[in-house]
Amino acid sequence: MKVTKAVIPAAGLGTRVLPATKAMPKEMFPIVDKPAIQYIVEEAVRSGITDILIITNRGKGIIEDHFDRTPALEQRLLESGKNDVYEQLVDISKLANIYYIRQKETKGLGHAVNCARSFVGNEPFAVLYGDDVIIGEDPACGQLIRAYEKYGKAVVGIKAVPESEIFKYSSLKVEQLEENIFSCTDMVEKPKTKDAVLSLYSILGRCVLTPDIFDILDNTKPGAGGEIQLTDAMKTLAQTVGMTGVDYTGKRYDMGDKFGILQATVEIALQNPLLREPFAKYLKEIAQTL
Repeated sequence: MKVTKAVIPAAGLGTRVLPATKAMPKEMFPIVDKPAIQYIVEEAVRSGITDILIITNRGKGIIEDHFDRTPALEQRLLESGKNDVYEQLVDISKLANIYYIRQKETKGLGHAVNCARSFVGNEPFAVLYGDDVIIGEDPACGQLIRAYEKYGKAVVGIKAVPESEIFKYSSLKVEQLEENIFSCTDMVEKPKTKDAVLSLYSILGRCVLTPDIFDILDNTKPGAGGEIQLTDAMKTLAQTVGMTGVDYTGKRYDMGDKFGILQATVEIALQNPLLREPFAKYLKEIAQTL
């Protein structure tokens, strides 16, 4: 079955980037001239996704406003002859069929994904984590969808992380199938000891899941942090029917981390044809003072 639905969990509290997230969701932090979540939605659309469910909570209505029409602003732009900007704004509202649901309690990523059961139905679906912006010519979500179509199993997007940091992430038991594609048969969320580390590959930002994940989530007990961890449910999936891991191409930026936000701003600005030359000149001048 073709993957046409995607879920974007965007209900996190953003505690790592307070106080900025007290009034603005981290998903709306600007990267040059677009909010982070727009990059994620655009990646999904480029991957063939037509229907997107964004999971929010209290105080995140600004996300809905961003993907909606703004008649007064649009009229002002037309009257001012700013047709290009007008078309950009209208195009945002036409990216995909976007729906919203609130996660009324912040019980973890697994609980958030389980809120999407009625939206997903009996179809495979992509999950694009709201914290993670991935920039690349070949959209990461699309790479995972192709692996699902080839191997017929749920897919996790994986990257190798430094040994000193694996304890902050998940650790996967993997076996290479192709150049950047692996079989995944086990995983552990935030291993507490070196002996618990299965490999340095971790799930980062993307996955494609089958609808049987929902029954597993219903029976998943709270794990790390007292929350229902999606990784714990995927562990059951990996141990029973197996999963596929894709070491995707593209640069990942953690928008829930202050350094990640700075990296995204600098590196994406340098890819902008209008900003690249003056911004590079500015950075070189700054670098000489360090």
